[in-house]
Order: sequence, then structure tokens, then C-alpha cells
Amino acid sequence: MDQILVTRSSMPDIEEYTNEIKDLWDSHWITNMGVKHKQLQKELETRLNVEHVALYCNGHLALENILEALQLKKGGEIITSPFTFASTTHAIIRSGFEPVFCDIDPVTYTIDTDKIEALITDKTVAILPVHVYGNICNVEKIDEIAKKHNLKVIYDAAHAFAVSYKGTNVANFGDASMFSFHATKVFNTIEGGAVCYHEDSLEQRLKDLKNFGIHGPEEVAYVGGNAKMNEFCAAMGICNLRHLDEEINKRSKVVARYRELLSGTDGLKLCPVQENVTTNYAYFPVVFDKAVFGADRDEVFQKLEENGICARKYFYPITNAFDCYKGRFDPNDTPVALDISLRVLTLPLYADLALEDVDRICEIILSLAKK
Repeated sequence: MDQILVTRSSMPDIEEYTNEIKDLWDSHWITNMGVKHKQLQKELETRLNVEHVALYCNGHLALENILEALQLKKGGEIITSPFTFASTTHAIIRSGFEPVFCDIDPVTYTIDTDKIEALITDKTVAILPVHVYGNICNVEKIDEIAKKHNLKVIYDAAHAFAVSYKGTNVANFGDASMFSFHATKVFNTIEGGAVCYHEDSLEQRLKDLKNFGIHGPEEVAYVGGNAKMNEFCAAMGICNLRHLDEEINKRSKVVARYRELLSGTDGLKLCPVQENVTTNYAYFPVVFDKAVFGADRDEVFQKLEENGICARKYFYPITNAFDCYKGRFDPNDTPVALDISLRVLTLPLYADLALEDVDRICEIILSLAKK
């Protein structure tokens, strides 16, 4: 029996992709923001209905670049969530800021907006909330807090591509939103990322940061780095964007089957469907209560692994519990995030996952329940 991975990259037919890239052999222009790069940028601006999109070789550098481009006071504090991938916290610290960790909402696993204001000090320069699993943050409350305290808001929207709230794409919230186009995401460019933003003046700063500050063949005006998306990745994005709606529709059927089979099981907690949110079905997390269900997250993980099924403890550990930050942060300061991290498991989810495989995954999980 074939192994079932936690995710699998969506790819167009090889003929579609090779047709998309064949003119690169004529132009020999394969990087440095060529035709494919510009086409994908424009298509994303249209799709997301946002003023500006800057493409990157990955989402992490996109996040680092927008933190620098906003010209926040270095050494300042950025309020964020520890319930996220390593990139979020690393980007804050690598960019010269100090993360201040806010606990998460126990239902959506996004930042708990009722706890943000107590963390604001005269050193606070921004809020960096994280949309999680396709669940979006309380954007209205965050906007209210940010305006009250004159703070920038940068969303880590790596999980939220194509998600909308009350008809508005999440790319439009805050001062900027970062997206990851990694191979594991709902929409991928093989490897890549983007920043969506409103302020016109950020366009040149972001170009400087991702292309060495080069303004011309004899002019280098800024100390920048290299974070450009190449033409082959952009071409993959152009292809995958054509199939995005189909991809999300397929994923929705997988999620529906999971919900049908697992909903109502004592000791299993599933994410509720968010009101006014059109989701992308990015992940399917389950939180286990051993005392009620009969098995803990690690036991379920092991049983699935024994049957060739790869689930993921995502997010575990939370970032303020990382070895590299030992002694610097205390995960007990965010008890809800810590608790969820010890009990959550994301189950396999991708567009072409067979419903029969979903049935088998659920059968194995439910076999561990108390009789």
C-alpha cells in the first residue's frame, strides 16, 4: 500500500508547464524579473484585488523585506503569535526587532485580540498576527487596536491564500500581508512568496531590498539583498493559478469527508467553520483530549505512521519553545498556544487525496477511541 503524505504539491500537466516555459529558450531571460514574473504579478494583483504585489523567491524573505521596508524603529517590539511556523519569529528577530508573544484564541488558534493591548508598550512598533490553517484573525479588532495606538500591522498570511472575509480578500487587510507559495501550499510556485501592500512608496524600497539596491547598470542606491523569484517559478505560478478554483474545490470535498466521519466524536476538537469567511481548505487540524477520546496526539500520530500515513504535529513546538530561544522566552507565558501545540495533529490533505484514503485514515483514528 502506498504511503500517504501529509500533503502533496499540486502541479499542472507537464505539457501545460512546458508550453508556458518554452519561450524562455528563445529569450534566455530566466531571472531578474522577466516576462513571466511580470505576468504573474499582474495576475495576482487582479486575483487578490490588491494595489501592489511584490514577488519573492520565498515567503520568509518576503516577510523580512517588508519588515525592513516599513522603516520601523529597529530594536522595537512586535506583538505576534508563537503558534506559527519558525519563519515568523525568525524574521522578526533577524530583522532587528524583539517579538512579544501574545496567546491564541482557543477556537481559531489565531492571535487572541483580547490580550493584545496589555502587551503594548512605548517600544511597540507593530503587530504581526498569523492567519492559521486558513482560519483568519479578527481583522476588525486588530485594525481598531492598531489605529488607536498608531501601529503598523503586517499579516503572516502564509496559510490564507485565496481566503476572503465578507467578500474582501485577506491580502487587503493591514499595512501588508505576506504569502508563501511553497510547494506544500494551496497555491505554489514550486518555491516562492509575495508581499501585498497598499502604500505606493513601498514599491521602490521592496525592489531595492530584493535586488541589491540596483537602480541601473552604474547605480547602486541601496544596501539590498537578493530575493527575486525566477522565471521558472513564476511560470509554475501562472499555470497553477489557472487551476486554483478547481484545486480548492477538490480540497473542500476531502475536508467534508473528514468532517462527516470525525465530527461529534468525543475527545476530538475540529475547527468550526468561520462566519463570513470563504476558506481555502489549507489544513485539517484535530486536537485530541486523551482523557475523553482514549488516546493522545502522539499515540494517534504513531498509529497512523505504522500504517504508512504521515500526519504532522503542526505547530509543535511553538516558536517560543524552540531550542534556539531557550532562556530567552517562556512558552508558559502563552498557555493556550502551548496546550494546543501538545495536542494538535494536522491530517493528510491535498486535492487528489482519494476519499477512500480519508475513510481509512479516519477508521484508524477512531479505532483508538474508548469503547
